[in-house]
Amino acid sequence: MQALHSSIKQPLQKSRKKKKRINPLGVNEGRQRKYRICRVSTVPWLFHTLLLEQLRSIVLQGGDLTLVSSPEKELWKTAADIGAKAYGIPMERAPSPISDLRSFFHLWRFLRRQNFNIVHSTSPKAGFLSAIASALARVPVRLHTFTGQPWVEMSGWRRCIAWACDRITALLATKVYADSASQKKFLIDENVVQAQKIEVIGHGSIAGVDLRRFSPKKWGGDRRNKTRSESGIPSKALVIVFIGRVTQDKGIVELVTAFSKLAKRNHYLHLMLVGPLEPERDPLPPQVLLTIKNHPRIHALGFSHSPEKFLGAADIFCLPSYREGFGSVAIEAAAMGLPVVVTRIVGLVDAVEADVTARLVPPKDAAALAMALKELAESPELRARLGSAGRRRAAKLFNASKVNTAVIRKYLKIWEETCSRKTFCWLKKTYLGL
Repeated sequence: MQALHSSIKQPLQKSRKKKKRINPLGVNEGRQRKYRICRVSTVPWLFHTLLLEQLRSIVLQGGDLTLVSSPEKELWKTAADIGAKAYGIPMERAPSPISDLRSFFHLWRFLRRQNFNIVHSTSPKAGFLSAIASALARVPVRLHTFTGQPWVEMSGWRRCIAWACDRITALLATKVYADSASQKKFLIDENVVQAQKIEVIGHGSIAGVDLRRFSPKKWGGDRRNKTRSESGIPSKALVIVFIGRVTQDKGIVELVTAFSKLAKRNHYLHLMLVGPLEPERDPLPPQVLLTIKNHPRIHALGFSHSPEKFLGAADIFCLPSYREGFGSVAIEAAAMGLPVVVTRIVGLVDAVEADVTARLVPPKDAAALAMALKELAESPELRARLGSAGRRRAAKLFNASKVNTAVIRKYLKIWEETCSRKTFCWLKKTYLGL
C-alpha cells in the first residue's frame, strides 16, 4: 500500500532535455499561450512504442504535453526522451472495482488541478476513467481513440459491462476516433457511438508507420543474418513471424496448429513468436504451450522494443487475430516489404489490401491459415509481389509524419471550435440575456 501511495504522489516530472521546437502548423501562432495537452493510457508501453513519434511531434510543434499512465519505467523514459511531463497513476488493465475507483479519484484530482485544454485517451480502461474524470474536471476538449473492443469475444454480463463502459466513454467525450473505417462502422452498428461523433483520421491507424525505422534496407543483409543467428535460426531458413501478445485472441492456437502441420513437410520452415505471454488474462491451452516449448523450429522470443529487427529477419508476417482495432503491426510488416497473412476481421481489412498486399483468411480457421501460409512459402515470386505492393501502400497511406500532422490539425480544429462555442454562449448570455 505504501508503494502505491508513493507512486500516485510522485510529482509531475519534466524532462531535462531541451529540444528546439518549431511551429509548422501555426500552433500558438501570434499568442503566448500554449495548448496544454494530456495523453492518458492504462500502460505506458503504448507511449513508448506506437505513439512515440506522434508524441514527439506534439512537443516539437509547440504543445505543452503531459503523459499520464501507470508509474512504470517506460513512462519516465518516454517523457524524458521527447521533452514532455509525466505523472504516474496506477491503473489495472483488468476490471478491479476498488483499484479503478482509486485510479479515477486521483486522475480526477490531477486533471482538475492542471487545467488542460485537451485530454486524449487511448486504451479501454484509460478511456473510461478519463472520460468521467475529465468531464467532472470540466476539461473543454475530451478525446478518445478506440483501438479495438475486448468485449467482441466476451458473452453474458461481462460483455454488457464492457460495452457499457465504451458507451459511457463515447457519450462523455467531445469527439471520438476509430483507427479504422471498419471499426467506425462496427461501433456505430453496435450503438456505442453516434455517427456524427466519430471519425477516422486519414486512412486509419493510431500513429501510422515510421518509414525510416521500418526500412528493409536498414534491417537486411548482415543485420538480418545476425538476428537469425541470435534467435537460433539458420540463414537459409524460411521464417514466418508473429508480433503481438502471445494469447488465444491473437490466433496463436491456430497459428501453432497450422505451422506444425506445414513444418512436417517443409523442413526449412521456422516460426518466430515475438511478444509476451499473458497467462492471467488470456492463457494458452497447455498443449499449445507445450508445442511452443518443445518444437525445435518455434522460437518464442518474448517482448521486444525493436520489432523491426525481427520483421527484417523474416520472410512472411502472420497475424491471425480474432479482434483488432486496426492492427498497426500489419502496416509495419508491409513497410518492411513482407507479404502478410491476416484474418478477415474488423480493422485488419483496412490495414491490408486483399490479394494485393496480403492473403486474408477466416478467423479461427487453422486449415485456411495453413493453406495461405503454404502458398506463400512455396512461391518466392508471390512473396516479392505482395511485399513490394505492401511497402508502396504503407508509404502512400500510412506515413507516420502525415498521420501525426493530421492528429495535430484535429487538435487545433476542435479546440478552435470549442472556443468559438464558448465565446458564442458568453455573448448570447451577456448581450441577449439568453
